[in-house]
Amino acid sequence: MKIEDIDISHPDKVIFPDLEITKLDMINYYEKIADKMLPYLKDRPLTLQRFPDGIESDGFYQKNAADYFPDFIKTIPIETKDGRNTQVICNDKKTLIYLANQGVVTFHIWLSKKEKLHTPDKVIFDLDPPKNAFEKVKEATQKIGNFLQKEGKNPQVMTTGKSGFHIWYAVKQTKDFDERREKIKALVENMREKHPDILTTAIRKDNRDNKVFVDYLRNAYGQTSVCPFSLRPIPSAGVATPIRWDELSKIEKPDQYGFSNIFRRLGQKA
Repeated sequence: MKIEDIDISHPDKVIFPDLEITKLDMINYYEKIADKMLPYLKDRPLTLQRFPDGIESDGFYQKNAADYFPDFIKTIPIETKDGRNTQVICNDKKTLIYLANQGVVTFHIWLSKKEKLHTPDKVIFDLDPPKNAFEKVKEATQKIGNFLQKEGKNPQVMTTGKSGFHIWYAVKQTKDFDERREKIKALVENMREKHPDILTTAIRKDNRDNKVFVDYLRNAYGQTSVCPFSLRPIPSAGVATPIRWDELSKIEKPDQYGFSNIFRRLGQKA
């Protein structure tokens, strides 16, 4: 069997046991979602979260492009503290299908593009809720969105498909990560001071007092965030899904959109 000229191996291997989603099902998902997903992937180095034997087995994160990856897989050399590595870039459907065939369940993208790796073009906040506090993280998400709009940003929001929400906004590529992060830190501290009852920047969970943690630390060189429309390795096969701000109040759980209903949603929004 071939899809996009890729020989599909072990198509019947079960990746999500609870929903009986096979590898072929997952590959078909990525083929179908490609037109929505590729603009978010374009020109960004990737960290690949692979589960070749299904999500109930030990998966792993892969940053380096494997030696056996075929020539059509685009890569980029990356400077690291320890030297260099080579990471994958996915700009076309064939690459997306190949990587899904390698058992990649989730795609994590850089906040910068290949032309200016040290200079981000987006700022992102990962909102991490306390346990069993989804309504609280919804409230925090709305407050941060309102705050950023008043600050003159154009914030976007998505369900992570797993636990909470991501908020991001575009920035001009005029500052490197270190310069940008100082301004982001001040912005987040301002948010926290305005909403001390619900927001925290405490990294240690036991210091968060049942508040929503605003994680801005991923705004750094080499850090990643989950790519919109990626599947997540959880039993419900949640999907990281961009939403409109006026939809936020209707979201009932972080994996509200997933493998089983994402295309119905996209059909409704078409």
